[in-house]
Amino acid sequence: MPTCENYNHKRGWKQTIKKTTTLDPALTCPYCGEKQYQTQKSKTKCALLTPVILLPLLLNLFFEPGIHVLISLAVFFLLAMSLFPFLVEISNKEEYINFFDR
Repeated sequence: MPTCENYNHKRGWKQTIKKTTTLDPALTCPYCGEKQYQTQKSKTKCALLTPVILLPLLLNLFFEPGIHVLISLAVFFLLAMSLFPFLVEISNKEEYINFFDR
């Protein structure tokens, strides 16, 4: 769970899901009111969950399409959403991807 760098308070699961699914990149700490941002490393980890959700679609290649694909999609989605807040890390600085600096 993301932890505030200023006061070491952990954000709740529901708060984390709610704030990271919005377009505003800043997460405001409910305890100190400071704006915090998801780290680039954390964004990369969370992005790797997307292909996991889509893995059941590969079942269509090997088995006849049916209800098992929909059920497995729902299970993988719930699994990914339950793991997501544990992968989020926050810092006081906003990080950008620097494509030109190597």
